[in-house]
Amino acid sequence: MVSEERENSLVLIKPDAMKNSLTGYILSMLSEFHTGLRFAGAKIVSVNRILAEEHYDEHRGKFFFEPLLEYITGKLHYPDEPWKRRVIAFVYQGPEAIRKIRDIAGPTNPHEARVKKPGCIRALGTVVPVKNDKGEVIGERVDNLIHASANTADAEREIKLWFKPTDIPPHMRDYETEICDTHYYYQDGGLSSTYSPGGIGFLSPGDLAWKSDLESLRSHLAGAKAACSVNAVAAKYLINMENVL
Repeated sequence: MVSEERENSLVLIKPDAMKNSLTGYILSMLSEFHTGLRFAGAKIVSVNRILAEEHYDEHRGKFFFEPLLEYITGKLHYPDEPWKRRVIAFVYQGPEAIRKIRDIAGPTNPHEARVKKPGCIRALGTVVPVKNDKGEVIGERVDNLIHASANTADAEREIKLWFKPTDIPPHMRDYETEICDTHYYYQDGGLSSTYSPGGIGFLSPGDLAWKSDLESLRSHLAGAKAACSVNAVAAKYLINMENVL
């Protein structure tokens, strides 16, 4: 279980930060020297649509949802260079991790960040008009360089979405795990315990998994209500797989 003395936060260095060579700057701002926080996990991710949709699930149906997916998958900043489309994902851990990181990141909107907290990470971001098919401006998309978990519940959901337990060292795992006892296959958003052509095996007996993920998978197979979607569980296992890009 999560220790009362430490918190976890997901941090994403987004494609606009990568394109503007701000990775080193962001990492220095979030370094243990400045924050007292430690890395618990890190990976370079080619973000597929499944992962993008689940990460931004709360915005599903909003006018900026599709532009947001294009943004986080890197297609907006690297339209002709798919090999450059990537995000760097981190789990930061330590006392008051969420507050410390969000304070350094600054307000979500870069315009607001420059006014309210000059010098914060997001003060270097941009705000881009979103247009409809007719070229009419219907809103804005914020390219704000970094994602940081908003609260402990979001942090747990997001870390379990982006990271497998084995991506995090044993003594730094703060969420319950369980040994899988069933084969699980993913295909077109569906779940099966038996293989069929085109299916992707993502968990096997003996694999270590988040306990909450296995509980959700069992519910889906039983046709019962589950805590999260199949996509939300499978997303982390589909990261960097060619056939789901």
